[in-house]
Amino acid sequence: MEKYKHSIPVQLRFNDTDALGHVNNSVYLSFYDLGKTAYFQTINKGEKVEQKDVDIVVAHIDVDFIAPVFLTDEIAVQTRVDSIGNKSFSLKQRIVDMNTGQEKCVCRTVMVGFDFKNNCTKPISEKWRQSIEEYEEHAF
Repeated sequence: MEKYKHSIPVQLRFNDTDALGHVNNSVYLSFYDLGKTAYFQTINKGEKVEQKDVDIVVAHIDVDFIAPVFLTDEIAVQTRVDSIGNKSFSLKQRIVDMNTGQEKCVCRTVMVGFDFKNNCTKPISEKWRQSIEEYEEHAF
């Protein structure tokens, strides 16, 4: 069983749903962004991450929709880092029903170190690596 230390509840809004009455697939990425932002804030021990200091970008997202989410469901986004390489790390997130634990959707995101000044990839900073490893309680 995979361990997810980080979890945040998501408030569903009426406009998140589509004509079929379930959350529209295009809305899930905004939920995952909320989870990713909260995860990054948590691993940085609550320090606000300034936009000018962000040196990672999303390179790839892969989403598997498992079961529909309805407006009355109580859901949470759970986030963890699966692996860290030299220039990238892999986030795994999932949306779960908070009452039943049922997995509703799974997302894998590759984050890449990026140098905005020179417009090129760069190694993941030691600060990111140390913060992630400390929070996840293991080295990668």
